Amino acid sequence: MAKDGVRRGPASRQEAIAEQVLSAGSATAADLAERFEVSLMTIHRDLDELERQGVVRKFRGGVTAQPSGVFESNVTFRRKSMLAEKEAVARRALELIEPGMAVMLDDSTTVLALARLLPRITPLTVVTNFLEGLNLLSDAPGIRLMGLGGDYDPLHESFLGVSCVEAVESLSVDLCFVSTSAVSGGYAHHQEQHIVWVKRAMIASAARTVLMLDHSKLGRVALHRLAPLSAFDRVLVDAGAPAEALHDLDEHKVGYEVVAA
Repeated sequence: MAKDGVRRGPASRQEAIAEQVLSAGSATAADLAERFEVSLMTIHRDLDELERQGVVRKFRGGVTAQPSGVFESNVTFRRKSMLAEKEAVARRALELIEPGMAVMLDDSTTVLALARLLPRITPLTVVTNFLEGLNLLSDAPGIRLMGLGGDYDPLHESFLGVSCVEAVESLSVDLCFVSTSAVSGGYAHHQEQHIVWVKRAMIASAARTVLMLDHSKLGRVALHRLAPLSAFDRVLVDAGAPAEALHDLDEHKVGYEVVAA
């Protein structure tokens, strides 16, 4: 029986472990074994299964939900992180939209914060590959919603792949809003190639493109270069951005805007 007094089977325990790790960001196997009152061998089996599902990543002695240069963090973890910063950037992004526009949104949780605000400005045509964005706007008055098809990726809760890229390439929109997981050296970076392909197609499909960032993305590098920052018409970042990260943007002559909370 775990310390919370609940006796769990493997599936229930794994769900509780995932909730704990996604909330805290990381945990050691020893701490989890003590918390759930099971053996280290059992915990490692649970963590192996959660890693197989893409919920967490194991490292020596523990597990993490934090991103790395090769792995993007789980969408559930990203939904919970930097909420105030994402909302501040989203409010500024909303000011760039005018009624009657066609707007494309990527599958990032930063841009999802903007999606929540879109019913304030209608009529709009909204195009996205993010399942949560589609569900969020499915019954919003004044919004014509277009879903981008493709292969459904449950780890990102979005539609990706060749079919999605081809669907994006068949469209021309007024504004495209994207985010990414790392920015440094004058480039936007991302860990996963199949995400990069879709985002690049989105950038190319739009008359203007806005990169929305919370400051945790600055000064980080991921495996794939997504695009030079010069490919974006505007870069928005929250006021928590450290001076050294903004200096890097200045060094690469990036036109950015720091958004107050």
